[in-house]
Amino acid sequence: MAISAPQSSSANNSQDAPVKTNYSAMAMVTTLFFMWGFLTCLNDILIPHLKGLFDLTYMQVMLVQFAFFTSYFVFSTPSGKLIEAVGYKRAMVAGLCTMGIGTILFVPAAMVPSYPLFLTALVILAGGMTILQTSANPYVAVLGPPNTASSRLNLTQAFNSLGTTVAPYFGKILILGAVAAPVAVEVFRKMGDAERHAYQVDQASAIKNPYIGLAISLFVLAVIMGLFKLPVIRSVEGHAEAGDSIWQHKQLVLGAMGIFVYVGAEVSIGSFLVNYMHEPNIGNLTLEKAAGYLTYYWLGAMVGRFIGAALMGWLKLNPGKYLGVNALFAALLVIASMLSVGHTAMWAMLAVGFFNSIMFPTIFTLGIDGLGHLTGKGSGLLIAAIIGGAIIPLVQGYFADRMGIHHAFFLPVLCYAFIAYYGFVGSKHGHEAVAG
Repeated sequence: MAISAPQSSSANNSQDAPVKTNYSAMAMVTTLFFMWGFLTCLNDILIPHLKGLFDLTYMQVMLVQFAFFTSYFVFSTPSGKLIEAVGYKRAMVAGLCTMGIGTILFVPAAMVPSYPLFLTALVILAGGMTILQTSANPYVAVLGPPNTASSRLNLTQAFNSLGTTVAPYFGKILILGAVAAPVAVEVFRKMGDAERHAYQVDQASAIKNPYIGLAISLFVLAVIMGLFKLPVIRSVEGHAEAGDSIWQHKQLVLGAMGIFVYVGAEVSIGSFLVNYMHEPNIGNLTLEKAAGYLTYYWLGAMVGRFIGAALMGWLKLNPGKYLGVNALFAALLVIASMLSVGHTAMWAMLAVGFFNSIMFPTIFTLGIDGLGHLTGKGSGLLIAAIIGGAIIPLVQGYFADRMGIHHAFFLPVLCYAFIAYYGFVGSKHGHEAVAG
């Protein structure tokens, strides 16, 4: 692959922070946002499928999200160091290849079938995604003027939401709809060992072909990315000044906390939505039909990101205040869903997706604002905070097993309250030491 060195001084491929947005580079990187959105959202389809396949409790099946999002924490620091060593472009290629390896491992996991093997494949897939997110998010943020960074990242994240919007339909047809309807849990528990194994192999077989196709797509995209001439941005690529530390940047540290609770809230809602709409007192839908409705949740996120990009880019709306307002509306919708039943509760929860839309990219750009050569490390800290998607859904699973899925959503409400604080107060620029 013809990949330029990260410290190249070529006039055609190396530049300081551009005064105008580099749209060709931005378009290329945007394809990565689509792919990781698509793959992340497929977890929401895998969860109800694996729950029935292995007869798991809510807390046990949330190990899917725990394994996936814990990888972000484990691999975030190595990802930041990788970017410093080889540059943003090579890191993106490495991330795509690692994701390809992770997706192909779903095939043996389905053939056995084995829940621990599924979790292992998810860890490797998420490891690659960590490299991709640590490199692609800050790279988009610096591909143009700093004052439009939030707008730019919201626009590319809108294509991430396009991936999450089409993934439920893809999963509904090719995974949930590709096999016979799962038997009732009482019937499953009465099966003999041989009958149970045959049933599990048949149910898991639907997973193989979709993930083989995804693996091929990822490897092809890695080749294309390797051949594409992405500019090297000198202001962020390289090593930080001695003595400068990410912990001296208040907006970054609080932003990491914001990412932690945001991803935790978003993943909790997305992970439980199919089972939530399946509840008799909420939507009373089959799992397959409920998976179709999940599209509306992610469609709202996509529409909200396009609107957010326009408001912050063209109308120069303050990103922090816009973030705070969206967090307040999200909290109110979750509360409304908890206090109601039927389709009112269902649609109130689905509407949260619209207000989730701008949260991740806006928190991210506010967090890395002004970091310069620390951008790679700062991005690593923010990506590490995605571990909130592992911890908070697991805690919500604990409460769902004990107090019911309907009222376990109090946890996302608390998350949105902190995000509102960060938007209105905590995101204000400051360099005072806040740790260590």
